Amino acid sequence: MTTELSAAAVQEALAELADPQRAVSSAGFFKTGPGQYGAGDEFIGITVPAQRKAAKRFRGLAADEIDLLLDSPIHEHRLTALIIMRTEYEKATLGDKPLWIERYRAAVDRGRVNNWDLVDSSANILGDWSLAQGNSTILCDYAVQQDLWRRRVGVVGTYAYLTASDASATLAVAPIVIDDRRDLIQKALGWMLREMGKRVDRAVLTEYLDGHAAELGRTALSYATEHLTPEQRKAYRSMR
Repeated sequence: MTTELSAAAVQEALAELADPQRAVSSAGFFKTGPGQYGAGDEFIGITVPAQRKAAKRFRGLAADEIDLLLDSPIHEHRLTALIIMRTEYEKATLGDKPLWIERYRAAVDRGRVNNWDLVDSSANILGDWSLAQGNSTILCDYAVQQDLWRRRVGVVGTYAYLTASDASATLAVAPIVIDDRRDLIQKALGWMLREMGKRVDRAVLTEYLDGHAAELGRTALSYATEHLTPEQRKAYRSMR
């Protein structure tokens, strides 16, 4: 039986997986209350592994249909759309990749990539493109923005460089966001710094920390030093 490739079909498939009890839990976990970072987001209650499995059924979904999912108020619709988009970007020919970059940037800029899991599952699209172009400016352009989610895209997008053993993008973005004390930026920066030590060279991380540990927020520093020795962690904490 051929799977119908449409936004409506994806929504129907996800509706069959919905769990109202999980939806309540997810709404709390992703801070959807008034004044919180996920305020107003709606959940139907589906695990990420289940969404990834569902997304595989809809490989080849057209960009316009993905946009329809991204414009849904339902969180899981947007996450599944981004999972599909990332797959389509990765398998696209070099000539078709700019289409997906344009669509992804449009989604970010109109506020559809608006929670940390949505950012973290998709920012590699922009990071991979930036790496392929040999220019991290596009990530810096997002990192410099004050909007929480755009800034996090800029930070997490540097992960694509780190997986290629290249610390340049992370080191370019770090000074832009180092003074941002928002928890989700602190965690993102610390995460990327930790991965820099793990995937590039621990000496690159410690050299960075030697010069900047005093400027880092407590959360970012804690994440960044997670894989260092207890003595090193204590020494860097004492610099704050």
